[in-house]
Amino acid sequence: MDFNLKKLTSDAGVFFTRAVQFTEEKLGSAEKTELDAHLENLIARADCTKNWTEKIFRQTEVLLQPNPSARIEEFFYEKLDKKIPSRITNGELLGQYMMDAAKDFGPGTPYGSTLITVGEYQKRLGGAEREFLQTSAINFLTPLRNFLEGDWRTISKERRLLENRRLDLDICKARVKKAKQAEAKAAVSLPTAAPDFQETRPRNYVLSASASAAEQELRVAQTEFDRQAEVTRLLLEGISSTHVNHLRCLHEFVEAQVTYYAQCHQYMQELQKELSRYPNSFSSNAHPSTTCPSPVSSSTLPGAPAGPLKIQDVQPPATGHRKAKVLYDYDAHDASELSLLADELITVYTVPGMDPDWLVGERGNQKGKVPVTYLELLS
Repeated sequence: MDFNLKKLTSDAGVFFTRAVQFTEEKLGSAEKTELDAHLENLIARADCTKNWTEKIFRQTEVLLQPNPSARIEEFFYEKLDKKIPSRITNGELLGQYMMDAAKDFGPGTPYGSTLITVGEYQKRLGGAEREFLQTSAINFLTPLRNFLEGDWRTISKERRLLENRRLDLDICKARVKKAKQAEAKAAVSLPTAAPDFQETRPRNYVLSASASAAEQELRVAQTEFDRQAEVTRLLLEGISSTHVNHLRCLHEFVEAQVTYYAQCHQYMQELQKELSRYPNSFSSNAHPSTTCPSPVSSSTLPGAPAGPLKIQDVQPPATGHRKAKVLYDYDAHDASELSLLADELITVYTVPGMDPDWLVGERGNQKGKVPVTYLELLS
């Protein structure tokens, strides 16, 4: 390995002189070349674009993948340039659990068949979510990432180079100023008597040569600074094109959201229609341990005739009537139930053999089963 000590020493010297110049500028003891107003505005606009693009990018990542561990895993896969493994969505996983549960509960039971139906639609919702995530990542996240990791890095590199060129320019300006001051001081300090040209000529020649060399370095530094300023300006003006590109990507992201939520709405409407085909499934064949009781039948009432008994045929007991205040609105699911309105008062009583979670309610000449959880029993 070649080790260029001369180049290393030169680079260290340049770094040191730049550091001195930068420190003196911060302390106010050195002059600083200001950039033109147009370039300053472009820099401010670029910084604003970078900051907000980064925030939007990070928050969109959180929106699409709320799990921080999954985001970190995807980040490492991207850095290692490996394909991100396919991950099942939460909706698909829920749907699979429902369908597996239906197999154990019995697909022929109301609960099992409903689990199968709901599980299928949950998997459809999960598939729609997967497609939305993929579309959003390609059409929205990727362009933002390309800007932050590509264009912005190039702009930052050129801006650092511009700052170095400016420091070099100000260093050369300071050298020229010092050389001219030394030359002027030497001219003023000449004795009034006839000068000794053998003594003054070499010194004046050295001062003049030093000033000329400093001015030549200044011209070179000014040229390099102007060239770098132009390169930086062209890159910064490209931010306008970046805004146009990100605007197009934003429209595509919104379109992906519209498509996704429209699919979800359609699936839920279809699921609602599927479930509405079985209006009595809440009470038929229900297990006694569930919160939804079986309808009143002849087998639940002692001495009742064979065959199903209508709730309207149930005779109220001689005692045990109570007033109850309705807490919430309730819509009857079938003819055996009584619809309720919040804050109304009704008369309730129990029937032997009836599920304890239900009472018989009466409102005028209307009668039907009412859920206990919707009532406040009054003394």
